[in-house]
Formats: sequence, structure tokens, C-alpha cells
Amino acid sequence: MADSTSSDSLSLDIDSLSPSPQEHIIRTRHGSVSVAVYGDQDKPALITYPDLALNYVSCFQGLLFCPEAYYLLLHNFCIYHISPPGHELGAAEIDPDYPILSVDDLADQIAEVLNFFGLSAVMCMGVTAGAYILTLFAMKYRQRVLGLILVSPLCKEPSWTEWLYNKVVSNLLYFYGMCGVVKEILLKRYFSKEIRGGTQLPESDIVKSCRRLLDERQSLNVWRFLEAINGRPDISEGLRKLHCRSLIFVGDMSPFHSEAVHMTSKLDRRFSALVEVQACGSMVTEEQPHAMLIPMEYFLMGYGLYKPSKLSVSPRSPLSPSCISPELYSPESMGLKLKPIKTRISLEI
Repeated sequence: MADSTSSDSLSLDIDSLSPSPQEHIIRTRHGSVSVAVYGDQDKPALITYPDLALNYVSCFQGLLFCPEAYYLLLHNFCIYHISPPGHELGAAEIDPDYPILSVDDLADQIAEVLNFFGLSAVMCMGVTAGAYILTLFAMKYRQRVLGLILVSPLCKEPSWTEWLYNKVVSNLLYFYGMCGVVKEILLKRYFSKEIRGGTQLPESDIVKSCRRLLDERQSLNVWRFLEAINGRPDISEGLRKLHCRSLIFVGDMSPFHSEAVHMTSKLDRRFSALVEVQACGSMVTEEQPHAMLIPMEYFLMGYGLYKPSKLSVSPRSPLSPSCISPELYSPESMGLKLKPIKTRISLEI
């Protein structure tokens, strides 16, 4: 266990950081987009983009509620949480006459958000559909992306199975709204079977909370984002041209596991690393956020954005240094390149 001095010090650091966001509604050529800003805007920028039907509260809250992650990220960054159109808290339904945006339109919106805040180059963190949008943004605006932290990312066009599955969900959203069937499908997309529960296991608090938050989404706004993602092109062949560093997390129970592995194989291995999290679904940020801490620390050290202290490694994390490939520790790996790695997470906490 950590000694009381370390715990108190960490608590003070968290309390001294900005706890509440500044909400902005930014008008772009492709409609309005909501951005919640956390932290000191004089610091380097980290932008986030969530998965389908989520926003920063339901997609990144678990990660930021980890004291170590809060300290790591807010100590180094001002965080700009970008919501897909109509996914922000309290969002109204988008005008039905407004055209459905493409994934390119959504990527271009991000560029306009950066222009609004006067940001030149940023670090990016996205989950699944959000990871695809940020990767596409990085391909279109290479000089504006310092690095990518991607969770269960997409990069290929939908398979026929996925396309048909998404069409079923799309029709349910359009005609029946955020009904029970749609929520169950989305929860399977996000979480592993273990925490979704079943006949013998209770549903976890994380899943219960996500279920409640899904009730707050405007179903037709979710439908619009799903239509954009279901029409996405394959960007695999352009990935090798990305020379920003990339850190990819994926749960080994994620339905997008093979896609994340495929994406890693297409990225330049000098600048990318893969972290596979055992016994976890797609949304590692909520299900096993502690598994992200040490890889992120060493990833960010390559940018000079984080200097380890005695608070860097917490015994509360299910990862310990021995769980990480030794290659990840070398200055060459973390300063100039990252090697593909694999983690194995203990189920005991």
C-alpha cells in the first residue's frame, strides 16, 4: 500500500486542478459542436472523442476518476472533450432537415474547433468510432496531431455483417428510439460479458450508469452518427504515412479486437505500440482504466510532457512495471519509437 504522505500529496494535487468544465458550443461549416474544456488553456492540448451514443461523461469519466490518471493528464494537459453532434449533455434533437454528416465532415469539424481555440497541434484520445474520427483527422491534418491514444479503434470499412448489424440498429433508433434492444446492443459493444452480468452475475455499477446515460441521448442524433460511421471508408493503407506516435489499447473481449490488431499491423512500427488488456471489452477507459496508466506515462515521457515522480506508479494499479514489455522502458522506444507490446492484466485487485 502507498504510505499516507503520498496519498495526501496526490489528493492535494487533484484538488488544486480545475474540477469543472467550461462548456462551449462552436458553430462550424458542418453545424454546431459541443466542447467541454478542463484545465489550464496555457498547457498543451489533449482532445477526446467518444464512441457511438456516448459523450465525455459516459466514455472518459472512469479514466479521469482514477486519481493517478487525473494527475497524469491534468498536470500536463488542458483537455478538450469534443462530443459528436447532438451527443452532449442536454442536447436537443438536430433539425431533421439538416443533412447527415460524413466521417470527413466530422474530422473537418475538429479542425474548426482547433481554430476556434487557437490550437496548432494537439494530442488525441478516442474510443472506437471516436478513434476512427481522430485517426482520419490525423491523416487529413498531419501537422496538427502530436500523437494518438486510441482505444479499440476502427480503420477498415464495415464488413457486410457489421454493416447489416448497424442497419438494424439504425432502423430501431429511427423508428423506436433508444429502446431496450438498442441499449443491450450498445452495452455489448462497450463492455465485456463479465461486467454486463447475467443470470448468475449482477450487472456492474459501471454498466448500470451507462444504461442510465443512454436514456438521455436523443435517438435521432445517435442515428446520425451511426449512419456516418456505417458509411466510413477503409483508411488502412494511409496509416503507414502517419508519423505521429500512436498508442493503441484494446480489450481482448472487444468485438473490435481484430480490427485493432489489423490497424497496428498497418501503422509504422517505429512509432506505434499495442496494449491488449485481458478480460476487458472495448471501453477500456471505463472498464479497466488503471490498465492505461503506465503505458500512457511512458508514452508521454517521449514528448517530455510528464516527468515521473514517486506518485507515478500506484500499487492500486492492476499493472506493475513487470507486466510491461522491457522494450517499453528504453529511452529509444519511448523517445523515438514504440514497439508492439502486450499486457496481461491480473483479475485480482
